[in-house]
Amino acid sequence: MTKAPEAEPGQSQRLDQWLWFARITKSRTLAQSLIERGKVRVNKQKVERSSYGLKAGDTITFSSGPRVRVFTVKAFGARRGPAVEAQALYEELTPAADGTKSTVKENADTSHALASGIRPEGAGRPTKRERRQTERLKDRFRDC
Repeated sequence: MTKAPEAEPGQSQRLDQWLWFARITKSRTLAQSLIERGKVRVNKQKVERSSYGLKAGDTITFSSGPRVRVFTVKAFGARRGPAVEAQALYEELTPAADGTKSTVKENADTSHALASGIRPEGAGRPTKRERRQTERLKDRFRDC
């Protein structure tokens, strides 16, 4: 496991570059665009310049659609390396939506949602089983 070098006091790195090195965004251009649109905050302050000097210990709040992610900067990167190296650059403080990281509860909610005919947003295409359940539900309401 590769460990990123610790950031020295007084050292800084461009915000867009750090977001790209830490694999928060897919490209630096996308990082710059998000910063300019006001989607990124550093220490609760909106940042509008991608050249903002990020320091170790700063807290980054990043909104992506309905999700809000919070990170603490631990180190700076020298390159956009593998995911393990990128994860060593930050500590994620974002709480899980339901307070747990388990997907068992999500699967239990899916069976209830199918009985009511409502699919969760972002669930993708229905499986064959889900399509059959939907057709059965539609047939029940046709007879009424």
